[in-house]
Amino acid sequence: MNDPTRVLIVGCGNLLRGDDAVGPVLVRHLWDRGVPHAVRCADGGTGGMDVGFQMRGVPHVIIVDACRSGSEPGAIFRLDGRDAETPPLAGVNLHAFRWDHALAFARWALKDEYPPRIDVWLIEAEQFEPGAPLSPSVEAAMFKVADLLMKEVEAELNRVTVQLNDGGYLVLSAQTAQRYFPGDTLLAMPQGAELWLLPTRGPGGGGLLLKQRNPAGDRSVLVREVLHDQWPCGELPAFWDADRGALRVALRAAPQTAPASGTPTPGTAAPRAAAS
Repeated sequence: MNDPTRVLIVGCGNLLRGDDAVGPVLVRHLWDRGVPHAVRCADGGTGGMDVGFQMRGVPHVIIVDACRSGSEPGAIFRLDGRDAETPPLAGVNLHAFRWDHALAFARWALKDEYPPRIDVWLIEAEQFEPGAPLSPSVEAAMFKVADLLMKEVEAELNRVTVQLNDGGYLVLSAQTAQRYFPGDTLLAMPQGAELWLLPTRGPGGGGLLLKQRNPAGDRSVLVREVLHDQWPCGELPAFWDADRGALRVALRAAPQTAPASGTPTPGTAAPRAAAS
């Protein structure tokens, strides 16, 4: 099954101008490394306006670019793209189409289909000499950013919510059911403050049957007996544990995840991206 794009990663910059290539180089690194099916990477180095259209309807967009703010080369900044100040589009030079121009164009072109979440990762550049490779400090920062954002993306893709109603039925969206329980059967195992749901091979493999609830394909399964008639009602957080092959449902509120450590944050003024 081909998943719809849930995350778009865009590398902005010019491959021919030293550290300005850090965004496109990061995208090429991720292509070689491999990304989940629901993640798409785009080289924004030569087609900034096209990238704006690629953002249409995508829930989460990540942009990586070089910047020059006077900080130490290789410094990493992270901005909320929805709040970032964007320049006017009048007179934009397509050869100097930066991340903020891409956002300004996408906001103008996409209207209500503008992404609800945009993260911008900026890496302080050291040099912009034509034909030069990435500076060592910038290359090291690029690998660090790639690891950090992919760790967050993978956690995001594995995080889902389920509904547990007062009748003891656990309700899964059609997408969640198709992704994790293609056989429409599962085992439900209470584990401390969690309920683990493990897929089986269909009715012949035993387990509880996922029943279709509506034309949209949402599924429900009766779990009241395994929970001994005691369960919280409402929307519950869950995540897919690939090591254990189980969707782990929290039977109480999950703690907030702390931000990734070691990532510098910008000051009151956002650093400007390097011109391409």
